[in-house]
Amino acid sequence: MDFKMPVREENSHKGTFGRILNVSGSDYMPGAAYLSSVSALTTGCGYVFLASTERVIYSVSAQTQNIVFCPLSEIEEQIKLADVLLIGCGLSTSETAFDIFKRTLASTPDIPVVIDADGLNILSRLENPPYKLLNNLILTPHPKEASRLLGVDIRDILSDMKLYAREISKKYNCVTVLKSHNTIVCSKELEIYVNNTGNSALAKAGSGDVLSGIIAGLLAQKCEPFYAAMLGVYLHGLCGDLAKNDLTEYGVLASDQIRFIPYAIKTLL
Repeated sequence: MDFKMPVREENSHKGTFGRILNVSGSDYMPGAAYLSSVSALTTGCGYVFLASTERVIYSVSAQTQNIVFCPLSEIEEQIKLADVLLIGCGLSTSETAFDIFKRTLASTPDIPVVIDADGLNILSRLENPPYKLLNNLILTPHPKEASRLLGVDIRDILSDMKLYAREISKKYNCVTVLKSHNTIVCSKELEIYVNNTGNSALAKAGSGDVLSGIIAGLLAQKCEPFYAAMLGVYLHGLCGDLAKNDLTEYGVLASDQIRFIPYAIKTLL
């Protein structure tokens, strides 16, 4: 597929390139909040507002000055100003996380929403999930998360990834990013894209957070959800390919993947 990056107008400001509310991280998983936020910014969005616990905010603020922070109590106010919602990276599945997830989605306007990681695990356990209210939803499961979303054995998922990517898209009325060595992206209309970039360097903790941030960053720049998911998966895999050349497939960390996002983008300019 011939991918192109969204156009960046010269007559612009940070608001032109979108505002993401990232509801991610928990006291024992602050890295997910950092990785997903910084990868979104590095992909080109204008703002990332991170809503998380005080411990996470202290941890992330010590690593970067590029993110705006807000307490969890202000989610309902911040979501009204957001162009994109990213939720679930490192959120945990505690009772508090369930409450945050339900409260956030219940107050989300008609904007693109990316749900990843623990957000998917929470979604799979809700009796009356609010996803049916969302028109521009992207889910990014790995096979185990997909098995929970559909209530089927993981061996079934692995036996036919295209089939079950379509089943998730049908059930949740969403774009599905079913992650594997050849990630499957399925549109709401059940069109399939099979990605061919990436390598085992991406098999590291935090890689999914980086991918979710990249996709959210593209959505903030007004990419259509299916295109944002396809382009995001392609760029993320290319980051792994470029990083491998310098660091080997053994030594690439999730934070290294972020460093290579600009180089991956440069190949499309």
